[in-house]
Amino acid sequence: MIEALVERIETRFAELSQEITDPEVISDRERYAQVGREYRRLEDAAALAARWRRASDDAAGARELIAEGGDDEEVRELLAQSEAQIAELEEELRLAMVEGDPNDAKNVIVEIQGGTGGEEAGIWAGDLQRMLMRYAEARGFQVESLEASEGKYTFAIKGDGAYSVFKFEGGTHRVQRVPVTESQGRIHTSTATVAVLPEAEEVDVEVDPNDLQVDVFRSSGPGGQSVNTTDSAVRITHRPSGLVVSMQDEKSQLQNREKAMRVLRARLYEQAIAEQNAEIAADRRAQVGTGERSEKIRTYNYPDRRVTDHRVKLTVHDLDAVLGGDLGQFTAALQADEKSRLLAAQAEGG
Repeated sequence: MIEALVERIETRFAELSQEITDPEVISDRERYAQVGREYRRLEDAAALAARWRRASDDAAGARELIAEGGDDEEVRELLAQSEAQIAELEEELRLAMVEGDPNDAKNVIVEIQGGTGGEEAGIWAGDLQRMLMRYAEARGFQVESLEASEGKYTFAIKGDGAYSVFKFEGGTHRVQRVPVTESQGRIHTSTATVAVLPEAEEVDVEVDPNDLQVDVFRSSGPGGQSVNTTDSAVRITHRPSGLVVSMQDEKSQLQNREKAMRVLRARLYEQAIAEQNAEIAADRRAQVGTGERSEKIRTYNYPDRRVTDHRVKLTVHDLDAVLGGDLGQFTAALQADEKSRLLAAQAEGG
């Protein structure tokens, strides 16, 4: 069975390697994007398949030597090492070929908003923004701020595999601490919601300009004299879906419109995915919930300096490091959990 899997990987990867350099494919933007995504997804599996081939050849050669009378300790050791490596690679290959999220390679748009807790919830939203931006930078991703206002933040994270890392941050983040606004030193529980949207390319979502209502208005936020005295802010309403996106951080109306369209495309793309498969967790409302304290994916407890992820029951006793962007332990645990669940579902299905 593993032989057939390796052959399938080798054949498909060879086909993709040819397609990605084919001028006909390159000239077709949509097809080239699809081929590129599949090539990147299969790259690791192809490397594992090549290592499996080498280990299998080594094991076969050792067995042949033993059969011909070359049964010495060195050959037996080579056979044992090769067989152990084969067993390890077989498990890695099965995991690598688990059908993951097709959006994993995409850039993401992150939206953070204060939930339950009044002014403190807005402050907490800003803390989460800094945490996620620092984590993105530590992972080598590029961060682009799209909107920043009190209690609400929107930014893009760009880089291959950004969604595969940050999709696990979508949900309600709960904090337990004494707010700066609390005069009596009492611990409060507040929340902020995080939505992580795969950023849609133009080939993913077609937006008919006739479906858009575009309004311009004067910015009410900070940003300098020209922001507040010209009609540079943009509000785009997508009539068929009712989605509304506003942007006002840039001095240029054109720049605000471009940012608003990126966010709108991401929301429409996610909506389309949710409609195609009601079980997909990317549905924004399912991801964000209502922001109530009981709907949490992670709790940040200041008195005990601990952070607990409730999905994988992982607790880290280093709150400062986590808030500084050290989220690697959580991502690794959540990715492993996702793969094991997908592998179990795959085995169950056939």
